[in-house]
Amino acid sequence: MLTPLNVFATKQIFDESKTAADNATASSYAVILAGGSGTRLWPLSRQQLPKQFLSLCGSSSLLVDTIHRVSNLIDTQNILLVTQEMHAKGEPQQELLPYQKLFEPVAKNTAPAIALAAAWLSLKNKDAIMIVLPADHMIENKDQFQDCLRQGIEIAKKDQLVTFGICPTRPDTGFGYIQTSSKFCSPELDREIYAFHVKQFTEKPDYSTAVRFLESGDYFWNSGMFVWKCSTILSEIQKNLPDVFEIIQSILNDYKVTQNFQQAVQDHFHKMPSISIDYGVLEKSDKVTLIPCNIGWNDVGSWQAVHDISKKDEQGNTIQGNVIALDCKNTFIRSEKRLVAVLGVQDLCIVETTDAVMISKSDQSQKVGEVVKLLNQRSAIEHISHKTVKQPWGHSTIIDDDSQDYQVKHLYIEKNQTLILQNSENRSYHWTVLSGKGTLWKENESFLLEKKQTFIVDSQLTYRVENQDSATLHLLEVRFS
Repeated sequence: MLTPLNVFATKQIFDESKTAADNATASSYAVILAGGSGTRLWPLSRQQLPKQFLSLCGSSSLLVDTIHRVSNLIDTQNILLVTQEMHAKGEPQQELLPYQKLFEPVAKNTAPAIALAAAWLSLKNKDAIMIVLPADHMIENKDQFQDCLRQGIEIAKKDQLVTFGICPTRPDTGFGYIQTSSKFCSPELDREIYAFHVKQFTEKPDYSTAVRFLESGDYFWNSGMFVWKCSTILSEIQKNLPDVFEIIQSILNDYKVTQNFQQAVQDHFHKMPSISIDYGVLEKSDKVTLIPCNIGWNDVGSWQAVHDISKKDEQGNTIQGNVIALDCKNTFIRSEKRLVAVLGVQDLCIVETTDAVMISKSDQSQKVGEVVKLLNQRSAIEHISHKTVKQPWGHSTIIDDDSQDYQVKHLYIEKNQTLILQNSENRSYHWTVLSGKGTLWKENESFLLEKKQTFIVDSQLTYRVENQDSATLHLLEVRFS
């Protein structure tokens, strides 16, 4: 039986593993899964800007934090993001630009995404090490985390599928659990690494079962983080998910002919079953090894989880944005735009955006995803995008929208940026300059833009608005359908 006290080896073991493993990371890749929808953090998380691209407790997004966490282990050119194409062309595109990317035409859960990444990396090196990380988790102890990764790399070289188990601190019903058995030993390892063979995976348990797991001492929370060789995981996928492997082979065969990997993905990936790597492979494999971790991990899977990791006042409240809170206790309140005044409440999560307000009991906040399902059934738009959207040239804000007839927006074009409009639809645009100066190009004709001027864009031509002034160019756009 394991206990929290004997989960960790001594610092000497970590230091020894660090020295040996640093030389091996040159052939290692970080595969960051950034295609999730993050529906349980609605209304802040939206389809076009899900939680991995949000800044929840600091100045940088969860994705950027994930990349920084491995930056001194993995070279930038060895970071591979698996995400959706709309993210690479939408608001998050600036964060994605420096890295290799594979686009999922449709979300199919983790097994197809990991198989796709393994196939792509195997073209470079069939035995390349894959460090697989979700893009939307938080980890407080970076050094401890990197020590765990170094150990994972060493074990993965022995054809093991390495997962990282989080030492449970409470009987939580929101996580999957992993039960361990005997200690992992390999005569080929030069040092002792504290790891265990995996006995079984268990989906989210009920409370009494979670209590029993915690008391047993040999169960860990499933972190969803892994390390393995491309060849090892592809072999296990071939054995346990032959349908997925067959589609991967079709993608590789097409690539050999066309030399266009992404097009081959576009042609075949939609045939993939939707299945997790845990259920599809790890639960059936006899090669799974777990490294226990105490790294300050949080999957940020609900607003209560965000509250748990956020700064609090003396009453246990987290206050973010334009908020007045009187006689409140243990409440999370976040305002993106408007004043939110809260009086005499406790144990709530309250989140305001310009077009939606979410109020939930703290212990019910994991159910927020059900609201998104209802919005989708209604054909609503409040779960798809925000009113304010970052653009390559600045940002825009919708202030009025009648989807049948018109839409009114503020456009903010930053210095040395250019907005390009290809008016290919039967629409008319009216642009009025509210502040700043710029140049409007209509094909090869140019016009000076100054305050109070209005231009009508109604022909099927290409228009460009350039801002070469020192101040932001602010336009009011009225679009008529």
